[in-house]
Amino acid sequence: LAAAGFRLGDRVCALTHGGGYAQRCVAPVGQCLPVPAGWSDIEAASLPETLFTVWINVFERARLQPGETLLVQGGASGIGVTAIQLAKAFGCRVFVTVGDDARAQACRAIGADEAINYRTRDFVAEVERLTGGRGVDVILDMVAGSYVARELRCLADDGRLSIIAVQGGTKAEFDGGALLRRRLTITGSTLRPRTTEYKAAVGAALRARVWPLIEAGRFKPMIHKTFPAAQAAQAHELMESGQHVGKLVLTW
Repeated sequence: LAAAGFRLGDRVCALTHGGGYAQRCVAPVGQCLPVPAGWSDIEAASLPETLFTVWINVFERARLQPGETLLVQGGASGIGVTAIQLAKAFGCRVFVTVGDDARAQACRAIGADEAINYRTRDFVAEVERLTGGRGVDVILDMVAGSYVARELRCLADDGRLSIIAVQGGTKAEFDGGALLRRRLTITGSTLRPRTTEYKAAVGAALRARVWPLIEAGRFKPMIHKTFPAAQAAQAHELMESGQHVGKLVLTW
């Protein structure tokens, strides 16, 4: 405990290996993070999964830098609202796509520079307009499939596409010549199979780089709704409907 910076009795939130739908669960100490001062346990429960995912895929793999522009597909999701807040805290410009105008407004309220309703506007054309034809530096994508070809058109030269889910399918066709000419990168990852040692290193990076921002009030909890554990199925139905903004949390 002491080596990980904790004392017995400290309140923590954690990235689990699974089995988190329980009143009690076990997590490696390296995957535990302190509950931020002033945050409730419910608020803290919304942090680990999204912060680990965004840190790895946006900041480590896609190397988002201060002053660059990030496009987040699904900006109102738990991952999306985390990516918006973190990227803005690190001095980046952020665009998001959402499915309706209400969620577009919610994303702007937490810092997104522009929110694109993909049902009424072509996000490729909007990115071109918003960047004066330059494109964005990084895209965080949960769709894949047919989106990949369109996203490559949205990237600036040397741009990076980071894929974290394949809701639109696992196969994609795109212009390989443009990939070469414009030095584009397509990357992706999934968190669960990574080693405990790797996750502990990410946890240490979050504690050093992100926790000071949280403690300074630069990052706010975004919880759409809580559900008692017995209503986990209803929580999943809401999540799959895409009608939420931020995280859904189960309580005991």
